[in-house]
Amino acid sequence: MIQERVAALRQQMRIHQMDAYIVPTEDYHASEYVGDFFKAREYMSGFTGSAGTLVVLRDEAALWTDGRYFLQAEEQLKGSEICLMKSGEAGVPDICNYLAEKLNAGAAVGFDGRTVSRDFVKKMEEAHKEKQLRFVGDFDCVGEIWTDRPAMSPKPVWELSTAYAGKSRAEKLAALREKMTAKGANACLLNSLDEIAWLLNLRGADVAYTPVFLAFLLVSEQAAVLCAHQESFSEAIWNGLEASGVSLAPYEAIGEIVAGLPKETALLVDTSVLNAYLWDCIPSYVQKIETASPVRYLKAMKTEQEMEHMRQAHVKDGVAVTRFLYWLKHLTEEDFVTEIDAAAKLEQFRREQAHYLYESFSPIVAYGAHGAIVHYEATTSCNARLEQRGLCLIDTGGHYMEGTTDITRTVALGELTKEERSAFTAVLRGHLNLAAAQFPEGVCGQNLDILARMPLWEQQLDFRHGTGHGVGYLLSVHEGPQRIHWRIRPGENAVAFEEGMIVSNEPGYYETGKFGIRHENLMLCKKVQISEAEQSEYGQFLCFETLTMAPFDIDAIDVTLLTERECKLLDAYHKRVYETIGPLLDVKERQWLEKVTAPIERSKHGTENNG
Repeated sequence: MIQERVAALRQQMRIHQMDAYIVPTEDYHASEYVGDFFKAREYMSGFTGSAGTLVVLRDEAALWTDGRYFLQAEEQLKGSEICLMKSGEAGVPDICNYLAEKLNAGAAVGFDGRTVSRDFVKKMEEAHKEKQLRFVGDFDCVGEIWTDRPAMSPKPVWELSTAYAGKSRAEKLAALREKMTAKGANACLLNSLDEIAWLLNLRGADVAYTPVFLAFLLVSEQAAVLCAHQESFSEAIWNGLEASGVSLAPYEAIGEIVAGLPKETALLVDTSVLNAYLWDCIPSYVQKIETASPVRYLKAMKTEQEMEHMRQAHVKDGVAVTRFLYWLKHLTEEDFVTEIDAAAKLEQFRREQAHYLYESFSPIVAYGAHGAIVHYEATTSCNARLEQRGLCLIDTGGHYMEGTTDITRTVALGELTKEERSAFTAVLRGHLNLAAAQFPEGVCGQNLDILARMPLWEQQLDFRHGTGHGVGYLLSVHEGPQRIHWRIRPGENAVAFEEGMIVSNEPGYYETGKFGIRHENLMLCKKVQISEAEQSEYGQFLCFETLTMAPFDIDAIDVTLLTERECKLLDAYHKRVYETIGPLLDVKERQWLEKVTAPIERSKHGTENNG
């Protein structure tokens, strides 16, 4: 099937005189998760991960993805001619170098310009000046062969009230215009769906797991034009937008509207996400101000109402997850429970919580060796039974009216090996140390990453994913610009933490063919509160407040490997969990939680229990 599709794509390449064709993951908005209409890379390769780029040449094909998906991609690409390129690994060329090596001078490289960013095209053009490669973004070659392609199916748009958002649409538009003025712009073009949803206090359902709607937004000094599927909007929302100076236009009209910008326009654009097609639509006489979208930063710093509601969301989520952990830890040999069954059970506990909407990403319940696949997803053909031994990694999250959650717990289902217990403890040490960090304003995630990795690095171990990502408020479970990772991407500016930013804390360790471990909580960045008399001469310091409320599995810890400080940090967190969640559980669950969150004893676990 995949081979037939690749062959059909090559036929289109010959028709359009292309020597290579690039198929990215993204939709027209650089989204992480995309609707079924946009899953061109998945259709062409069979690889279902949320990150990856397929390149098809006349006589070979290759797919690039990152460390989260190496094992998954290897499995899903079997039987096809597509070669896996492990991004970031030694000796693996990036797409630019690959094309430079494979293509002759003057060759044509095609892509759908609506699905790649302006920055991507610019980088490709600059990298291949000497070979004079031509880049053609005019053809959707996959669309030409995808005969049963799902339609874009606009879902109803709904309004998030100011009571939840903390700021009105008018206030947010005013804040954006202030940022535009400071940059010398009198217009701003937005195509990131989460930015548009946040700015207008609207939510939708056009993308799985992310409550956004398909749209582009052009904001000027006095008005704004929202290009979207108009049938998605009720009359009440339509009227509310018009009252805020926002008019509606068809989704497909954005190119024409951009092409018609007046000569006096100074247009702010974020070329890291703006698609290449829209960039080409901008008239040559328009002044282009290329900078990171101001909305990305405004959105990242949560309002007081958002912060308080996020705390509430995590209490609800903590109840659901803790009830699930109690259920999981009390399974017996007679219980036949699979990974899919366990995911459904956790979703059941979440649905019982008030204001729960749906999952914030596809749930990961990965038993044993499946845990080593960082973004594993159980299917009917790959669905392990949970046995009374080893580790099970559970990474899930939910959207509530009060906010978005993301939590990972790794659970011992029975006897563990010394290797499993030692790795579990090392990852937990890094998690605890990062959660306890205090740091001066101006510190970035790249500065803090070592706190989480050091217990692993000391043993020449590591993990191939970021330590922390931002989280939106009832939006994308992965949001920037804040993140925690030691690698600095080419051209990337490190972003300092600021009060109100939410970030995950999720170090891990993965042993291929054996097990996977990850400990994840969400944290809120806030100011360290000390009296004026105690104010540091080094300025304001920041710290993290852990939002997630669920216990870690003490059965998997080798306490002899924890320092006294780390023991106290774990005890303090568990005390908060019990005091917060305990009163909301039934008697048996509460009694169990009291036991597993009691102060740990260094003699209670250790090498004698390592299996």
